[in-house]
Amino acid sequence: MSQILNPNSLDAYDYELPPELIANFPTFPKEDARLLVYERASGKISHLKFGDLPEILPPCDIIFNDTKVVKARILGKKQSGGETELLLNSPLAGGKFSVYIKGKVRAGSVLNFGENLTAEVCELFDDGSRTVKFSQNGQLLDTAALYGILSRIGHVPLPPYIKRSDTKDDESWYQSVFAKNEGAVAAPTASLHFSDEMIARLSKGREIAYLTLHVGAGTFKGVESEDITQHKIHAEFYDIPQDTQNLIRSNRPILGVGTTVTRCVEEFARSGKSSGECKLFLNLNNKPIRQNYLLTNFHLPKSTLIMLVTSFVGLSQTMRIYKTAVEQKYKFYSYGDAMLVI
Repeated sequence: MSQILNPNSLDAYDYELPPELIANFPTFPKEDARLLVYERASGKISHLKFGDLPEILPPCDIIFNDTKVVKARILGKKQSGGETELLLNSPLAGGKFSVYIKGKVRAGSVLNFGENLTAEVCELFDDGSRTVKFSQNGQLLDTAALYGILSRIGHVPLPPYIKRSDTKDDESWYQSVFAKNEGAVAAPTASLHFSDEMIARLSKGREIAYLTLHVGAGTFKGVESEDITQHKIHAEFYDIPQDTQNLIRSNRPILGVGTTVTRCVEEFARSGKSSGECKLFLNLNNKPIRQNYLLTNFHLPKSTLIMLVTSFVGLSQTMRIYKTAVEQKYKFYSYGDAMLVI
């Protein structure tokens, strides 16, 4: 672990993770995943199974993110004949899409994929993203049409730290059981722990609510500024239905399942806007004002997600939790184990 000096310093959020602790596959049955529980009042850390959650969770209502992951990774060829790989990020105005493309391309380049799908490169940006227009047989595609094609020719966009090719199993593994609204290119991974049976157990005496935040590829982008207060976080589209708005406006305790729900709840608590772009960066300088409890996975060093955890429990306690998780050989990242902050 790094020596903690300045909470605004990027290096303060670094930690050492043995590669073998990165989960390449999920745990089955889901209830057998491990659950680290941190109690803020006492600083106590407990080691349980995910199946214990209904028994140990304080009285509260629960909010999930019902976004659905798109097969956003497609393989194709450049006009030169060389191979290329494109990762969809998000739809933009004017029929354009934000994407990431492996290898060098120029504005005006055309990439060719299966089912006569082509992508014309429109603009290149310093952050590595590109804008493109997708066409099939000369016809410009809207979002719905593109998603239909991707469902047939695309690959599950597994995170870059999972060092294997996607398989048919990942189509269900990397999707929550309640996924509904297409648009994410990364899963809200805390949600992957939940089975229908677990949700049924949790719903006894609790309200279960949903919102949609389409997780973008920017969730994997590291913080590059040494002073984290200078970081500009990526934007992601969100939409909160009326019943979930009512819950957030109430004084009932809330458990947010995942960092995406947390950012969305806190965005609404600040802006009152039920839909739009979420650009909220939660950290020690910008702490939660509404959400009470957090369920999440273990996150990358120096990421905005580990900084979000510090906004709930503080920097020293976050790094203590992570040090303990490494020592206890928890599995990390998207297919890994979970932690609960109460």
